[in-house]
Amino acid sequence: MTIRTIAVIAFDGISPFHLSIPCEVFGTDRSAAGVPRFNLRICAIQAGPLSTSGGFGISAPYGLEGLVGADAVIVPSWHDPHALPPERLLEALRAAHGRGACLIGLCLGSFVLAAAGILDDRPATTHWLCAPELASRYPQIQVKPEVLYVDNGDVVTSAGVAAGIDCCLHLLGKWCGAEIASRVARRMVVPLHRQGGQAQYIELPLPVGMEDERLAAVLDWARLHLDQPLDVDTLAGQARMSRRTFTRRFRKANGTTVSDWLRHQRMAMAQRLLETTDQPIELIAARVGFGSSVSLRQQFREVFRISPSSYRHEFRGQAVR
Repeated sequence: MTIRTIAVIAFDGISPFHLSIPCEVFGTDRSAAGVPRFNLRICAIQAGPLSTSGGFGISAPYGLEGLVGADAVIVPSWHDPHALPPERLLEALRAAHGRGACLIGLCLGSFVLAAAGILDDRPATTHWLCAPELASRYPQIQVKPEVLYVDNGDVVTSAGVAAGIDCCLHLLGKWCGAEIASRVARRMVVPLHRQGGQAQYIELPLPVGMEDERLAAVLDWARLHLDQPLDVDTLAGQARMSRRTFTRRFRKANGTTVSDWLRHQRMAMAQRLLETTDQPIELIAARVGFGSSVSLRQQFREVFRISPSSYRHEFRGQAVR
């Protein structure tokens, strides 16, 4: 695999946590576990020392020249959604995007991409607290406050704070395959895919009770029986709940519908089987519950913009190293 160069934008007063997310996902050497290495560049408007919101200093080895030749540029946050970024930074981002680099805005980093005009006429997200401000200031952006991240192909944005982990793991899977992303997620002790969106964090969480434990047990059961016909009635019966109660609690807990959750689970399992086995597409389709290879191919192409056979060709070797 060609080593990807990723430039991460740091700035004076940056949150150490926000900066650490792309560094942990893309900067930690896990080559012994078969994870490809990345060339990570920490860049600032000017190379040198920077302060952080954590009360300690860091040093950026690169200035904005570090964006030249980068395959991706990550803006991990911004210190104030009301503060316009310096024009030098905006020009560097536009130039990088014009050269074909993928631009990623994590949390309030979306405001930086918006100020550069890169999010115009695109769907995007940011921290739910600041989503109304993003929509008001940049009405040409289709702000989606309910999701964890939005992938437009060459431009990606994430929701607030820890959603940057979800977004970076998503990008790792997109670039290196689901098995590689799963290895990194396990080592970070986080889920590879969180269900639902940041809307589930706007309201107070449900108290833990007997019905919540039953719901979790049913989801575990469903993951082991994806080859079977599953629907709301099947899962509600397994949970010993009425259809209405199960649907309400499922939506509250997961931020999504049962059908969307099942589709996501089936696609994730299909990815893993394509990467780690030589099973024919027809058998994989049956194992993940799509019924036919035609249905799997249609769903796979719709979600990943690639056919199952092409996905296997691209990622099979990386998963078995």
